[in-house]
Amino acid sequence: MNTIAVLDFGSQYSQLIARRVRELQIYCELFPWNAPAAQVMALQPAGFILSGGPASVYEPGAPQLPSYVLESGRPILGICYGMQALTHALGGKVAPSSHKEYGSASVEPLSAFSQLPSAYSLLPSSPFQVWMSHGDRIEALPAGFVPLARSINSPVAAMGDAQRGYFGVQFHPEVRHTPDGREILRRFAQEICGAQPDWTPQSIIAQSVERIRQQVGGERVLSAVSGGVDSSVATALVQRAVGDQQVAVFVDTGLLRQNEAAQVVHTFRHTLGAELIAVDAAEEYFAALQGVADPEQKRRIIGEKFIRIFEAQARSLGLPKFLVQGTIYPDVVESAAPDRSQAARIKTHHNVGGLPKEMHFQLVEPLRYLFKDEVRAVGEALGLPAELVWRQPFPGPGLAVRCLGEVTAERIERLRAADAIFTAELAAAGLLRVQPGADSNAVEEAARGTSQAFAVLLPVYSVGVMGDFRTYQETIALRAVTTDDFMTADWAHLPHDLLGRVANRIVNEVKGVNRVVYDITSKPPATIEWE
Repeated sequence: MNTIAVLDFGSQYSQLIARRVRELQIYCELFPWNAPAAQVMALQPAGFILSGGPASVYEPGAPQLPSYVLESGRPILGICYGMQALTHALGGKVAPSSHKEYGSASVEPLSAFSQLPSAYSLLPSSPFQVWMSHGDRIEALPAGFVPLARSINSPVAAMGDAQRGYFGVQFHPEVRHTPDGREILRRFAQEICGAQPDWTPQSIIAQSVERIRQQVGGERVLSAVSGGVDSSVATALVQRAVGDQQVAVFVDTGLLRQNEAAQVVHTFRHTLGAELIAVDAAEEYFAALQGVADPEQKRRIIGEKFIRIFEAQARSLGLPKFLVQGTIYPDVVESAAPDRSQAARIKTHHNVGGLPKEMHFQLVEPLRYLFKDEVRAVGEALGLPAELVWRQPFPGPGLAVRCLGEVTAERIERLRAADAIFTAELAAAGLLRVQPGADSNAVEEAARGTSQAFAVLLPVYSVGVMGDFRTYQETIALRAVTTDDFMTADWAHLPHDLLGRVANRIVNEVKGVNRVVYDITSKPPATIEWE
């Protein structure tokens, strides 16, 4: 009963709710709103959280609250659309708002809130800031509910029925722009639902090892290693579970960062002591990508090529049945895998939607429902080196999705050189990673470092002048963000002199580039990667 079930009504950030609850060390899973009741109730949830969503609950065909949720008798917290779905299901009225609310808003607790028993004190007792994003509002409360808070444009910004443990908030407590959101979720999960915090790195490891052993049995396992933290932690988990039944395979696609292939081989063979087979497939990848500019097609080609290479290695090793991948939650969400997410597909991750339909492996994905920070915590608990655990994320398709337009060996080398300059300057300035313990709400992001930073090569030519000669060359875009979950991110406010130094070095040292720009777009509306 120390679990919470989140029902997804289509919000792009429903996963954030699950992540925030897990931050409280309470296990949480996300299910589509229309998932079978038996599947959800198998989790034995102590309570339910209903996510936001883009629909209007009164429209034909809009997602509705499943009856089993109410029949369970367990506490419910509705967020935005979830609050409206709860209201609609219980006989209240939801209607279009004359004044839509998007962005920051101030919420004022009402007198009814102070009359609730202390065990149901869900909200702060004084006015607090929240993040709103809605076009509908509650116009008539269901029987048994009282209004708990209001904002300028929402007469019912929060509501509650303490007797049944039903609550709703019109704002989004899961986003960082609601500073008290974490505490609101904690009060619901721990004090109202009674869930206890027992979801820790040690418990994740124990449960993962048991699941891996049950899935794999005595079969041999191939592990797909990229050198990034996700594939490394997945490999380490499987190593702990089945030991020498696993063989790690590293494919050098020719799309890696500077000196990365050598670093990966050294780390696995000498630091982790793992059996590692290194495959040089650069020529094969460049041939397959020739003439391809569409990013989705790139990902599909790279995803299938990975599988075919691993199948060839499997045949040489006697056809192992299982393939380990470092797939994590954000990969699944953005690819809109049908088993958990109701969100729209943003891009196909090579290790989720980019996989071929026919392949001779069963996938072992021990990190599939973990967020990046959880993966790192598990990596540290497994004893992996800090330089590996805290390595900046790198996409599975490599530099191919940072090289916009056609992928050629010449353009990749141009991008690789620019990227190395950028990361080297960030490292020299102490900004290549977020500093542990830094304030996540800090205004000056440069004081925190970067969560992910890289260069992008654009097929955009512009006129320049070098040595009194006209040039007509490509453009490098620099991208650096700060985030703790990689579901949302802000651009890093890097010092101007650092950016100037990086730009100067790139145009002087990288052949074929005469212009450098800096991307100052947050996620959303952009994604972190450009493709």
